[in-house]
Amino acid sequence: MNEKVKVLQVGCGKMSKYIMRFVYDKGGIVVGAVDINPDLIGKDISEVMESDVKDVKISDVTNLSDLINDVNPDIAVVTTMSTLNDIEEVCRICLKHGVNVITTCEEAFYGSNSNPNVFKELDTLAKANNCTITGCGYQDVFWGSLVTNLCASTNKITKIKGLSSYNVEDYGIALAKAHGAGLSEEEFAKTIGKDNNMSDEERERRMANNEFFPSYMWNVVGWLNDKLGLHITNIKQECLPILMDEELHSTTLNLTLDKGMVRGMNAVVTALCEEGIVFEVECIGKVYTKDEYDINEWTIFGEPTTKMVNDKPDTVLLTCADIVNRIPDVIKARAGFVSTSEMNEPHYIVKNF
Repeated sequence: MNEKVKVLQVGCGKMSKYIMRFVYDKGGIVVGAVDINPDLIGKDISEVMESDVKDVKISDVTNLSDLINDVNPDIAVVTTMSTLNDIEEVCRICLKHGVNVITTCEEAFYGSNSNPNVFKELDTLAKANNCTITGCGYQDVFWGSLVTNLCASTNKITKIKGLSSYNVEDYGIALAKAHGAGLSEEEFAKTIGKDNNMSDEERERRMANNEFFPSYMWNVVGWLNDKLGLHITNIKQECLPILMDEELHSTTLNLTLDKGMVRGMNAVVTALCEEGIVFEVECIGKVYTKDEYDINEWTIFGEPTTKMVNDKPDTVLLTCADIVNRIPDVIKARAGFVSTSEMNEPHYIVKNF
């Protein structure tokens, strides 16, 4: 790309600090930023980035449409919340203006298998305005392409098993609450855990009404099946609370978690494919103790059986780097809501965009 890629940052929380810096590292430029936090509005983005002054003030998200008209960005990076329902409105505004969207929203990684209505609406809007929306981040590589590359060196696969753990403290209050952190065991059972025994019919009903809440691995299994050319015949998820063994303070929640309180959840997704392959994948998101760290493990069972282990991956920085390295792919992609399963393999950008 000959001209600098112009990026609009939507959400100026913990992730944006790195994403905006990485944009400049790759020769792009941040032309605008919005947030809902009154403590951030009016500040220069350099205060979030901890960098030299950029002369770009953070605006109120309610001014998003006017800001787009003023700065004419090539792409918006949305780093706010985890479901399509949560980000639908800001994405709709961007797409109506013909602005490409890339987001860390976990459901957007493969939203068609959990919220088909919002997915279709945003897909139609993007096509009508000749732009692209996609979701990616850590899962694009560590739950996606690394796994499918292992599959590519396997003759026969019987099972794909995955386990990933991350600290909800690193991602902000919305994600921590989505994992049940701070709830009692009873509150968790009445809210997040109430859907564990959901029938296929009830799940379809909720999807039709935009009421289904997928765990992150639900969408990852959908992505993997699409990338591998498989066909799911049965799928279910179970969200289990992780309880405190001792008192622990959460800086993100600004709350001391007492013994017996929920500090996160283990979301388990199992699926059976028409081709005979079984998926057993789980992600553990919780408030960490001082001795815990991120982990990512995948095992491809078959001929041969292969296990991949990533100890202590820097999940936050890896997410942010993937988002920025994917920007050219999104700009060049076909119009619509396009999964990275359709795009080229993620790659390192040696020079500028």
